[in-house]
Amino acid sequence: MELRDSIRNFPASPGVYQMFDAEGSILYVGKARNLRQRVRNYFGVSPDSRPQVRFLMARVTEIRFTVTDTEKEALLLENTLIKQHQPRYNLSLKDDKTFFSLRIDLRERFPRFTVVRKVPRDGARYFGPYASATAAREVLRQLQRMFPLRHYPLKNCMNRPRPCLYHQISQCSAPCHGKISVEQYASLVEGAVMFLDGKGKDLVAGFRQRMKEAAEGQRYEEAARWRDLLQAVATTLEHQKVISRGGDWDAVGLARDGERVAVALLFLRGGALSGSTVLHGSGELDDADALAAFIQRYYDGERSIPDELLLPCELEAKGLVEEWLSDLRGRRVRLQRPLRGEKADLVALAGRNAQAALQEKTASERSTSSTLEELQHKLGLPALPCRIECYDISTLQGRNSVGSGVAFLDGVADKARYRRYRIRNVQGQDDFAMLQEVFSRRFSPENIAAWGLPDLVVVDGGIGQLNSTVAALEELGMTGRFAVISLAKSRVKGDGKDIHVERSEERVFLPGRRNPVKLRQDSPSLKLLAAIRDEAHRFAIGYHRSLRDRETLHSALRDIPGVGPRRERLLLTSFGSLEGVRRATVEQLAAVAGIGEDLAEQLKRVMPVEIATED
Repeated sequence: MELRDSIRNFPASPGVYQMFDAEGSILYVGKARNLRQRVRNYFGVSPDSRPQVRFLMARVTEIRFTVTDTEKEALLLENTLIKQHQPRYNLSLKDDKTFFSLRIDLRERFPRFTVVRKVPRDGARYFGPYASATAAREVLRQLQRMFPLRHYPLKNCMNRPRPCLYHQISQCSAPCHGKISVEQYASLVEGAVMFLDGKGKDLVAGFRQRMKEAAEGQRYEEAARWRDLLQAVATTLEHQKVISRGGDWDAVGLARDGERVAVALLFLRGGALSGSTVLHGSGELDDADALAAFIQRYYDGERSIPDELLLPCELEAKGLVEEWLSDLRGRRVRLQRPLRGEKADLVALAGRNAQAALQEKTASERSTSSTLEELQHKLGLPALPCRIECYDISTLQGRNSVGSGVAFLDGVADKARYRRYRIRNVQGQDDFAMLQEVFSRRFSPENIAAWGLPDLVVVDGGIGQLNSTVAALEELGMTGRFAVISLAKSRVKGDGKDIHVERSEERVFLPGRRNPVKLRQDSPSLKLLAAIRDEAHRFAIGYHRSLRDRETLHSALRDIPGVGPRRERLLLTSFGSLEGVRRATVEQLAAVAGIGEDLAEQLKRVMPVEIATED
């Protein structure tokens, strides 16, 4: 039966259709209100004439469908299948950026703000997103200067004999010690929420009225408190750049260059620009389809969803997408394509951001491709080194030995494939045995099946490290399955006492060749290898240092009376490292459950300085 004939049996129901090629791979996943009518459009008297659709249909050998009860169910199923199979002709986006938000749960007796990465639907209020943790914490610091809400978990604060340092500098109202009533604290929370909602003018008017009422009632201390809040808010509003008349919007811009797609987002919260991002991807279909796919992929998760999305073009299933977003958010969400005014200007600005980002990425990829071709030519590699992995060992007199493996894909760090290896079976300083243990785990049959093989493996070191690597891989039966090289660091020549410091060159060693290959020291290919080698070294050193810190912290704390295994574990969990404990104030140490102020002061006094400052 021909493909055109098979669709006659499709039902006139909502559902999802999948297009397959001759090898059984999914090329495209789509949804439809009426499956028969939607798929028939690909074969009708006037079929879809878009070039990308013609290319798609030339490869399709089979179309399957799944019926759903509603069009919304079809939308959800389509999104799930696209994530699972990542078909070539659907939009594929890469977003490696983490955004941050401020969270407050207004159901608590004394709510407080925290900086979070995710925005679950848990009934709390979320403000943001902010492009970095630094930006989010800076907003929080400004907020706490104006509205002195509590900083720490209430349980920790109530275990303290007196209010914390933040209360002494007027950045905490100390509800944990009864320094403020529930009603007064609620007023501070209300003000903070209004400020983040962009209702600054209403907030100032309300504070001014409350100050006036307190003064008329001769409650001068209360009036002074409202006056201070009023001045703090007014000063902040003067420095806050507001670019629209209010509202929470995401302005979306899209740029395309063939299959390449860039989508830019501008986040406006309360009328002020709070952040932006650009996502890159690939997709064969038109802008409207790409935009609909982007919305489904980006907002289907723990994301901040605004009141309105400002789009550069109309969506075919606008009402359905609005309903889906509203269900996710729990409040009405609108999709708009503004044609004039400030909203249209914002969409145009997002479009220019997308276009600029696409041009920059295209130029960068061309440069990277040229660099990889140069690397292949100079080193005589059998294949273009698109996937490069680099391994390093870090140890100190055979203790806490670790290995690291970093991966680069097309010259860019692929951090999802970074791996750390705790050396378990080697005692003492034996680099060959350590490398063998690392490679036996990386190149196990299970990991080869999951991750595949690299085009090039780089190890840090000279000819000795390279020979150890080659021998270790030979024992694992990996010889000839990929290229292997080592990269020796440049070093200071002489005794280092001369005024003019002279360094040796970076050298690349190849198997079976005694003398190194000397790449031009300013060549992009050598810079790429050095960057990958340094990243592997950084990753290994960081892991090794964390293990040493835990060991050092353990031995240092066990000598302090009152610190046992449980408190030791609490301190390490709370501050993450020895450096974190060293930098912590007495108040921060005392805020850890089970520590208390007396023990915190003893920790700062007794812990040896030379141990606390070890690098």
